[in-house]
Amino acid sequence: MGIKIKSFLDLKKNSHLLFISGAAILVGLLVGIVDMIFGIVLNTLTAFRETHFLYLIPFLFLAGLLIVFIYDHFGGKSIKGMSLVFDVADEREVTIPKRLVPLAIFSTWLTHLFGGSAGREGVAIQVGAALSHAFSPVFKFEESSRSFLIIGIAAGFAGLFQTPMAAILFALEVLVIGRLELSTLLPTSLAAYTASYTSQLLGLKNFTHLIKVHMTLNPVLFVKFALLGIIFGLVGTSFAYLLRRTKLSLILRFKRPYQRIMIVGLLLSVLFTAAGMGRYSGLSTDLVTASFAKGTVYPFDWLFKLILTVLTLSAGYQGGEVMPMFTIGATLGAVLAPLFHLPIAFVAALGYASVFGSGTSTFLAPIFIGGEIFGFENIPYFFIVVCFASIVKKQISVYGAQKVTA
Repeated sequence: MGIKIKSFLDLKKNSHLLFISGAAILVGLLVGIVDMIFGIVLNTLTAFRETHFLYLIPFLFLAGLLIVFIYDHFGGKSIKGMSLVFDVADEREVTIPKRLVPLAIFSTWLTHLFGGSAGREGVAIQVGAALSHAFSPVFKFEESSRSFLIIGIAAGFAGLFQTPMAAILFALEVLVIGRLELSTLLPTSLAAYTASYTSQLLGLKNFTHLIKVHMTLNPVLFVKFALLGIIFGLVGTSFAYLLRRTKLSLILRFKRPYQRIMIVGLLLSVLFTAAGMGRYSGLSTDLVTASFAKGTVYPFDWLFKLILTVLTLSAGYQGGEVMPMFTIGATLGAVLAPLFHLPIAFVAALGYASVFGSGTSTFLAPIFIGGEIFGFENIPYFFIVVCFASIVKKQISVYGAQKVTA
């Protein structure tokens, strides 16, 4: 009798997995299309801003006022952004409003067009989670809500960056620090690969820079990797800490969101103009390119990008945190490389991955994003550096609602 009951439960569980896997492919297709539109339009707006910077940057505060107005009148719970995704995962909230999708996308476009320093991946993750979670009421089984959130997070990440393996691992480990949600591995993988291939086929280009290094791991090299990991870990943690503290400080200092974003927006217009005429605006992909192509990278680039991103996001502008962390890590790595007598592009790649891991309190995702973007033969080096970066991260994350496993 016990065997029959167990067989029935296993059959029921497998049927649920089959249905959710089919839905995951649809989610991946849908999110891949949306990510493609979001990414291509964002790239177009970025190119326009770069050629018309002085005409657009004075109006950054007006773009901010419009963003606050939109969320104030139409956003509802959508204003919580990534925190809403974590709240739904922890059952503190029930649903993610579908209006989050157009609001987050349009507001991010505004932020980038007028010169704010922000990313895009956080928005893609929110969009993926919102679109995917809409499928969950159809499936009446335990943990369906959480499962579709994880599926959507992976699809959103993979559709924009086209790094499906890193996207899968990010989705499985980001909701709770120190825990992998392996029960959803199959549908999460299907969604991630579908989203990645869809956006790629539709014309969204991804960033790759294969790096070949010829070095033998020895005690001296290991110590260098350890020190680099600690430095990158401290910087990623500092970014997360400053982002959290600055948001709180600005909220306490300026009670009204309109006042807060107007004053900080005006300040940012001056800072972005004075600091390199938009060098740190938007995604700052030119800084990433310079880090890997022996371009001009100043010793303070990583710090300016960090500070201006913290101010932009804390004021209330929309956009992600991930791409700024990639930029901060890559530019810092390019600066540190000569001090450690290591190839510049190689250390920039180590920083690219490990600052991201430290800032998001993830471990496997940064290792594999290093592999997918810079070459899997470098995985052992990413593993060592990310290990040491994780030692100093203090479980502080850019995602304030992220939980820590017991």
